[in-house]
Amino acid sequence: MGWLGTTLRLGLCVTLALSFGCGQPANSRADAKAPPVVKTKGGVEMVLLPAGEFEMGCNRGNPDERPTHKVSLNAFLMDRYEVTQEQYEKLELPHPSHFRAPSNPVEMVGWGQAIAFCNARSLAEGLHACYNEETGACDFEADGYRLPTEAEWEYACRAGTAQDDAFGSDPRSAGQYAWFVENAAKSTHPVGQKRPNPWGLYDLHGNVAEWCNDPYDKAYYSTSPSANPRGPREGTRYVLRGGAWNSKAKGLRSSARVGETPGFQDACFARDAIGFRCVRKAPEVTKEISP
Repeated sequence: MGWLGTTLRLGLCVTLALSFGCGQPANSRADAKAPPVVKTKGGVEMVLLPAGEFEMGCNRGNPDERPTHKVSLNAFLMDRYEVTQEQYEKLELPHPSHFRAPSNPVEMVGWGQAIAFCNARSLAEGLHACYNEETGACDFEADGYRLPTEAEWEYACRAGTAQDDAFGSDPRSAGQYAWFVENAAKSTHPVGQKRPNPWGLYDLHGNVAEWCNDPYDKAYYSTSPSANPRGPREGTRYVLRGGAWNSKAKGLRSSARVGETPGFQDACFARDAIGFRCVRKAPEVTKEISP
């Protein structure tokens, strides 16, 4: 019956080189039916992404995107949209955003603020918090919310595609899928206005760059494990993915990586160009979610 049984029934400061045909997946799902969308107890839509494997990175990209390497991942849930300001305020957290609008993504959030939101969201739904907020350590066995690993983020963004972006390798298509420097008018925009990727996820390209759970190491791909990689154990910077409203089209690529200090002290992006979305491990009990 599959891993959810009956439930499934019912601009960058770093110049990013443009490349073609990066990340050919080991088992492409681009033509497969999109994964199901479910709604959490908190009323947030998430996409149930299946277990699978793909080719991560890009041998024609920047040095930190090499070498391309095969990665396998367990199934997981990912927010369909970037975390909005409305969601953030609902948990009574201090509102940090510059571009104020309930449906816009929350921004001006450091990595520590993002993991604090994950814990607050978990506790509000009766789930176990993933993070020790003092150390930043993540309990991947907890059933609560966390930031995606870098591998989970790229797997979700690629959605079984083999091109530079989920929408293909032609930058001229970017405006249909992403808010970036050519169409964003120097601001974020309400989530979900552009086309989704083939797996039904919105704004992975552009709008705000998204924090990942992993510390950043430009050489990590040369030592990364093949199964469920979680990044280096420590580091002074954390991974940002996806580009933002101030990125050029080539900065939106699925494999493009950026490392940033958790509190933006040396921010390459504008602070109001950084947000996030949450993931959870695939629930073992079907009643946790509804179709």
